[in-house]
Amino acid sequence: MVRFGGKMAGQLVSLGGNGAGQFLAAAAVALLLRLFSGPGPALMPEDESPDDEKNDAADNDSPDVGKFFPVTIRWSNITCSLSDKSSKSVRFLLNNVSGEAKPGRLLALMGPSGSGKTTLLNVLAGQLMASPRLHLSGLLEVNGRPSSNRAYKFAYVRQEDLFFSQLTVRETLSLAAELQLPEIASVEERDEYVNNLLFKLGLASCADTNVGDAKVRGISGGEKKRLSLACELIASPSVIFSDEPTTGLDAFQAEKVMETLRQLAQDGHTVICSIHQPRGSVYSKFDDIVLLAAGALVYAGSARDVPLTYFSKFGYRCPDHVNPAEFLADLISIDYSSAESVYSSRKRIDGLVESFSQQSSTILYATPLTRKEDSKKLSRKTSVKGKGKGSWWREFWLLLRRAWMQASRDGPTNKVRATMSIASAIIFGSVFWRMGKSQTSIQDRMGLLQVAAINTAMAALTKTVGVFPKERAIVDRERAKGSYALGPYLLSKLIAEIPVGAAFPLMFGAVLYPMSRLHPTFSRFGKFCGIVTAESFAASAMGLTVGAMVPTTEAAMAVGPSLMTVFIVFGGYYVNADNTPIIFRWIPNVSLIRWAFQGLCINEFRGLQFDHQSSIDVETGEQALERLSFGGRHIKDTVVAQSRILLFLYCTTYLLLEKNKPSYQRLEPPCREQIQSQVELEPLDPDEVKQLQQLDPPPPEKDESNQQLESPPVEIRPFILEGL
Repeated sequence: MVRFGGKMAGQLVSLGGNGAGQFLAAAAVALLLRLFSGPGPALMPEDESPDDEKNDAADNDSPDVGKFFPVTIRWSNITCSLSDKSSKSVRFLLNNVSGEAKPGRLLALMGPSGSGKTTLLNVLAGQLMASPRLHLSGLLEVNGRPSSNRAYKFAYVRQEDLFFSQLTVRETLSLAAELQLPEIASVEERDEYVNNLLFKLGLASCADTNVGDAKVRGISGGEKKRLSLACELIASPSVIFSDEPTTGLDAFQAEKVMETLRQLAQDGHTVICSIHQPRGSVYSKFDDIVLLAAGALVYAGSARDVPLTYFSKFGYRCPDHVNPAEFLADLISIDYSSAESVYSSRKRIDGLVESFSQQSSTILYATPLTRKEDSKKLSRKTSVKGKGKGSWWREFWLLLRRAWMQASRDGPTNKVRATMSIASAIIFGSVFWRMGKSQTSIQDRMGLLQVAAINTAMAALTKTVGVFPKERAIVDRERAKGSYALGPYLLSKLIAEIPVGAAFPLMFGAVLYPMSRLHPTFSRFGKFCGIVTAESFAASAMGLTVGAMVPTTEAAMAVGPSLMTVFIVFGGYYVNADNTPIIFRWIPNVSLIRWAFQGLCINEFRGLQFDHQSSIDVETGEQALERLSFGGRHIKDTVVAQSRILLFLYCTTYLLLEKNKPSYQRLEPPCREQIQSQVELEPLDPDEVKQLQQLDPPPPEKDESNQQLESPPVEIRPFILEGL
């Protein structure tokens, strides 16, 4: 393999010329070889000994698809602070938050907007994006052992549901199963596993419907959310995190999604979700809740009537026939209607936070901790399973199939691109209709070839930068789960888009060439189509590079055309290469517009004879090429230069995607002051729980805890809370 790579690199360097071209070509080939020979993804074991591997060898021989281990997550003293750019002020996103999530129970993180729900969820899942301005500290235990999120399988269902729009629901799940569960070799077993997931999550009725997007109608929002859950459940995770699963859904769809999460919890999963203000029927599905206000912990414990009983001790009673979730949301929200209401509501919240921190032993949980032996076994199972991922070529063929289905089925986009290619060719052909061989036709031919090069490049660039950033978000999520490596994805995408990407330049050339009566030979026509097709691929590669460089589609749409404008200016038509300032001499060498224009001009003008009447007129096409500083050049030079640019852009895209992959904030141990002031969270005896629930709360004026809060009367809309 190394000898082969060395020979190929040497051949490419010999074609690429001297200097920087040799270095770029050699580096590109070396990176391409790395792309082909790179290993697949693997989760590295954290604390695994050779003896553990031997003990579990028998278990690993037979796949345990669909099985998972119960996981209890306990966190304490979680503090997350964000400093400004000057580091002079610090804002606390989370402040000394503690809690616990148990298997078989649905835990809801509740609070007003900006209370830190999503931040806490990301911290627990290990998905908080890294930033030098962030500081994250605290303790996180999995089954009683300090551990990271890699010690167990987990699923993270984000607010935004991202899928390949042209795949059906069944195809989406089947491909995800093939990528994540290579141990299922039988097609029948895999289909049965997928069908069970479809029925379990209520997706059987839409299994053969395209997922769809903004352009093409597909499945509903609730079905997309359940499909996100299904894709995450393929790997049989022990813990399921869901960030505001009801956002953007109507009441009925929200109820169905939450019922699905509740059923998953009843199956033994540990389910943690953040939610803003659920309806009453959704609130009744929660087993435990965590209430946050401005990053501080107001309550953590059992849900339903227990928090209402707890807050009634301080005189805050929920009126009859009122949604408890609304009551709790209003209780811990700040009223900004006036300065007095802001002060009083903040004082009330501070009092509730202080009161709970002093009485944190009243946190109510029912299920026991998982034994440490199970925790060790869980870690070993998860680590060893990471080694069983599919081979490089298996991933490549699966991703190639998915990329081809997405590219070939995108009817609306392909129809628009075909229409625009033919329409622009007809317009340009009408303007430059059947050019003759007069002296004025020289300028017309140059203008037409320049316009053809610009139109082809811009069409390919805008399509790529408009689509790739969204696809990149899907790929980042799948790569974070270890579904596949970057090399197979990128190569499969490039190959799958070759037939579709080549069709549109060929349509453009097939219409424009005869209408404008360019050099009327079949070989020249073939070279014309080949040059514009290669330029289209180079522009698409440039779009991939820009999409990998910037974070959003909007930024890509701003950067891509701006760079292309620079390439157009130095494209050989507006500024002669010999007159380019020295500091800009490098730009024409990397301008894909310049190389395409040069190749088209050589293909068109070489061998042409023009009508002339005086000695100063241009008699041959070679003289016209000399005026453009293209004399002595060959089409071979254009092909080599475009190939070099294409390879360089692909390799740059690979490096950028590898460099810009998501990185997550590391959880630092808490400081000594936090550890010393930590209050042990002790679960109450079940008899004590019943006594607390049956307790008749005393009047607010006689309650000592209420006197500690010192909360002045405040009206909290939309209803009045008694005791305020």
